[in-house]
Amino acid sequence: MRAIRPAATGGPEVMTLTQVDDAVLARGQVRVKVAFAGVNFIDVYFRSGQYPAPVPVPLGREGAGTVVEVGEGADWKVGDRVAWCDVPGSYADHVVAPGDRLVAVPEETRLDRAAAVMLQGMTAHYLVKSTFPLRAGQRCLVHAAAGGVGLLLCQLARQIGAEVFGTVSTDEKAARALAAGCTHAIRYDQVDFAEAVRKGGGVDVVYDSVGKTTFDRSLDCLRPRGMMVLFGQSSGAVPPVNLQVLNLKGSLFVTRPTLGHYTATRQELLARAGDVLGAVARGELGVRIDRVLPLADAAEAHRLLESRATSGKLLLAA
Repeated sequence: MRAIRPAATGGPEVMTLTQVDDAVLARGQVRVKVAFAGVNFIDVYFRSGQYPAPVPVPLGREGAGTVVEVGEGADWKVGDRVAWCDVPGSYADHVVAPGDRLVAVPEETRLDRAAAVMLQGMTAHYLVKSTFPLRAGQRCLVHAAAGGVGLLLCQLARQIGAEVFGTVSTDEKAARALAAGCTHAIRYDQVDFAEAVRKGGGVDVVYDSVGKTTFDRSLDCLRPRGMMVLFGQSSGAVPPVNLQVLNLKGSLFVTRPTLGHYTATRQELLARAGDVLGAVARGELGVRIDRVLPLADAAEAHRLLESRATSGKLLLAA
C-alpha cells in the first residue's frame, strides 16, 4: 500500500509517498480503506520530533473510510463505514486499527465530514463538557478561534450560552469566528488580546492550543480561580511555570489535557463520538473543510497548517 512514513524526523520535506507492506491483522484488528485522513498539529509534532515516535514515523492519527477486512474477534463487517482518531499511520491507502477504537459513521454523514471532526470535534467536546464544563453566562477565551478546533469550540460554547472571546489574525478569520458563535473577535496582531479581554471583564477559562506565545498573557485574562486549559503548542512548548504566579494572579488553575485521556474507554469514546457525529448529522454542528489535498501532497498540507494559512480543517484524500 502507499503511505507517508518518514525515515527520520524533520521538516515537511521528509514526507514522501512510499510503498509499504500490508500488515497482517491480529486478533481484534480491522483493515480499513482510508477515504480521508485528517491533518492536525499533533502530526506536525511527531513529524518534527517534538513528540517521540518510532522510525519510520507512522504519520496521521485520524480519518474515515470503509472496512475491507475483519480480524478474528472484531465486531465489524466488510463494507461498514467507520471513523477513528488516535490510530497511528492514517496517512495511507489503508490503516489497520483496533476494532474497539473505531466508531460507526451515520448514513447521512459524508466520510469527509466524519474525518474532519473526529479529533478536533471530540477535542472541542471534552474541553467544554469535561475539562472545564462551561455554563450559561460564563466567559471563555478561545485562541485560534478560526482554526479547526476553534470554530467548533465557538459553536459549542455559544450553544451552552457562554460569552466567547476569540483571537484571530485576519478580518476574514474574524468573520468566520463570529459566524461560528464567537462574541468578540480580537485581532491579536493589532491589539493586546489580554488588555481587550480584561476590558470585557476577564474570563472564567482560556482554551489555548497555541502555547509558548500566548500562555503568559492568557493567565492575565483569567478571573480569580479561573482555569488555563493548554491543549496544544502550535507556537512551541511553554517554559516551566512558577506556581507562585498562579497564586498572585488569583488562585488560578492550569491543566494540560489530551484527547486520549478523555476517550480512554470504549464507552467514553462511543459517547463522545456519538455526541459529535450526531450533532453533525443533525446540522447542529457546522464543519468547515478548508481544503482537501491528495495524499501525495502531505508535505504541502503541513506547510499550510504551520503557516496558519488555513481556516477550518485540512484533509488528505487517499
